[in-house]
Amino acid sequence: MSITAEIRVGDKTLPLPVIVGTEQEVGLDIQALRDKTGAVTFDPGYGNTGACESAVTFLDGELGILRYRGYPIEQLAGKVSFLEVSWLLLKGELPNAAELAAFTAAEKAHRALPAHVHAIIAAFPADAHPMAILSAATLSLSSTYLADEKVTEAGLNKSQLLLLAQFPTIAAAIYRKGKGLAAVAPDAKLAYSANFLHMMFEGTGNAAAGDPEIAKALDLLLILHADHEQNCSTSTVRLVGSAQTDYFASIAAGITALWGPLHGGANQAVIEMLDGIVAHGGDVNWAVAQAKDKDSSFRLMGFGHRVYKNFDPRATIIKVQADVVLGKLGKNDPQLGIAKGLEEAALKDEYFVARKLYPNVDFYSGIIYRALGFPYGLFTVLFAIGRLPGWTAHWNEHNAGKAKIGRPRQIYTGKNARDVVELSKR
Repeated sequence: MSITAEIRVGDKTLPLPVIVGTEQEVGLDIQALRDKTGAVTFDPGYGNTGACESAVTFLDGELGILRYRGYPIEQLAGKVSFLEVSWLLLKGELPNAAELAAFTAAEKAHRALPAHVHAIIAAFPADAHPMAILSAATLSLSSTYLADEKVTEAGLNKSQLLLLAQFPTIAAAIYRKGKGLAAVAPDAKLAYSANFLHMMFEGTGNAAAGDPEIAKALDLLLILHADHEQNCSTSTVRLVGSAQTDYFASIAAGITALWGPLHGGANQAVIEMLDGIVAHGGDVNWAVAQAKDKDSSFRLMGFGHRVYKNFDPRATIIKVQADVVLGKLGKNDPQLGIAKGLEEAALKDEYFVARKLYPNVDFYSGIIYRALGFPYGLFTVLFAIGRLPGWTAHWNEHNAGKAKIGRPRQIYTGKNARDVVELSKR
């Protein structure tokens, strides 16, 4: 593909180098724009700004495509484990049998938390949000493992393995603290997601603990959330890391970015919306009408996406999984019926069709998490567990190159220069 570009600012014309990605995405290199013309681009929300080149994930919002390292999400989901996907994102290729065995053994060997992390979790108030605790616990791990990280690449790899192994242990300890229950030690005989369910629900009577099918479903959910290109939290991890901030602090920053209801907290917002519809008698038509009424405060959560302009490929996979999980647990959840009714009504309504408001991954994930017994506040923590390998892959990629420290520009719209007036004359 032969492409040339130039930009004219006043009487100055600047030729722009053109970057073409492997999927024929076109980017205009404007790094010299300000130096040569005095102008900067204006792009609130960075929706049209390519901040980096990346080989981790490809996303086409127009066609509904999501690929990790070239592999379609539809092929990965249900065919490989979350640890295999983690290795893929971190290393660039799916592991062979020997690599997977060694990686799995190492993950199992490092699941236990340092004593000070348990103390930090215990010190939080009972009503503290789990994401606040997760961020603090993650940040505290730098005091334990950062010495290794600074010495060698092997030390950094170890730090990243430790966090992958300990994220579920932290999440389970947060949950059990909130329930007034003692933490459950990790079980090295169990696979990643099965061990997480064990640490969460052992001794509580929850049927999810010890059920291999439920563990497999959770593993799939983690895979669907493992990476999603340059989203808010991933961009935050890269931006913070660009200051040569350590790995744990960069991930902690990503956690706080994910916390927001417009990002990782969206699945909780979907459940709260469905609760509101239940309170109105489960009337789907009422909800659709409210969503279309510009004067209504009601918002239809879980539909549409900042990037996907048609369907979210993850939503198709997770919808099937919702039926499987609820069927397995024997739960007749009225919210699932409302969710399906909303989807059907919205897909037939011209208002939603014209705006391409299709269900996204958050629409069904919250229903599954609630069915499994996770409290609402923990939904975003589960998102973080799934997203950790993606964050890590992007942090590694950004810091492996000669990346500059992130420093966006602005268009100043404040007061012009003026003099300070003495206090008595103001």
